[in-house]
Amino acid sequence: MKEMNLAAVLISKRREKGVTQEELAAHVGVSKQSVSKWENGNSYPDIVLLPQLASYFNISVDELIGYEPQMTVDDIRKLNMELLSDFATKPFEEVMNRCRDIIKKYFSCFPLLFQIGSLYVNYGSVTKDDEQKACILSEAKELFIRVKNSSNNVELKQLALHSEAVCEMIIGNANNVVTLLENEKRYTPQPSIGAMLSQSYQVLGKAKEAKATLQEGILDSMISLLYDMPSYLAICTDDVSHFDEICRRTIILIELFNAKKLSPISILPFYLTAADGYVTIRNTEKALDMLEAYTEVATGDIFPLVVKGDNFFTLIDEIHNKQLNERPFGMPEIPRDEQSVRLEITNTVISHPAFFALHENQRFQNLIQKLKEEQK
Repeated sequence: MKEMNLAAVLISKRREKGVTQEELAAHVGVSKQSVSKWENGNSYPDIVLLPQLASYFNISVDELIGYEPQMTVDDIRKLNMELLSDFATKPFEEVMNRCRDIIKKYFSCFPLLFQIGSLYVNYGSVTKDDEQKACILSEAKELFIRVKNSSNNVELKQLALHSEAVCEMIIGNANNVVTLLENEKRYTPQPSIGAMLSQSYQVLGKAKEAKATLQEGILDSMISLLYDMPSYLAICTDDVSHFDEICRRTIILIELFNAKKLSPISILPFYLTAADGYVTIRNTEKALDMLEAYTEVATGDIFPLVVKGDNFFTLIDEIHNKQLNERPFGMPEIPRDEQSVRLEITNTVISHPAFFALHENQRFQNLIQKLKEEQK
């Protein structure tokens, strides 16, 4: 991140132009001592002189004072990792105050605001302190609203809208979620934007881009379906045969599309919800089957938490590497360290009320032991 640094810019531009302090002072109508103080950082020019100085060096006022209203992709990524570490190791209010200072300074850098908001949601969703949770989710929501209302990036605006809805859901404002998302539903089948974009690439003779666009769209649709399944399962325990059928088809989908390799983190909620449901309908063996499947995935090669390609999705790794290098928002990796994620994966099973009745079961004890071993 670049700080305001008028002194260094003045020295650099004056020398680049080949003028002395006396000549610069004469041009703007001040003393040589005033220019010297500016360049030493002991004082600043009067605000009315800034446009004249900027014009003299043929630069903008922002360039003159060394101010960058936008951060680079690399800066955002670096800051994201710093704040992630800070949330894990430093006092909550100290980190929040740092975030607030950064937000004030870069209030028009919408990718940065979205990324900080995402960090807030990530931290707020796991903190046990209700007051902290309310504070951080409220501030996250305000950031998403600003991005949604002010950014010119269509994709970023859409992500901000959905993230605002996530905040409302965590807070418990279901009516607000409906208001935000109801108009986003598709009421009639229609070709996806990706399909139309792919066709256009084909017309232009860009075969690789056409394939990459559809691969990404198909994979996103598959992962979205996997994320929807737990919600549907959770409301279908009143019909045992239908609940079984949902589980059967989801497991087929997971195997068919190799989801355990492509996006293991996306299938953990399904196995957990399925186990919960089977406990509810008093089928202990199937509940344990689902928890063992959960454990197999959770203790496998799930890090880094990014979507991976395979011999069907042959261009996905290349696409996501490009996005990571070029796009400063919506980073694919979950912004928490590996240890905290593994701890949460284990504690989710141990502390789940539905599984308390299984704690004495040997199969349950075995899978908990296996999960705990992965934390070491």
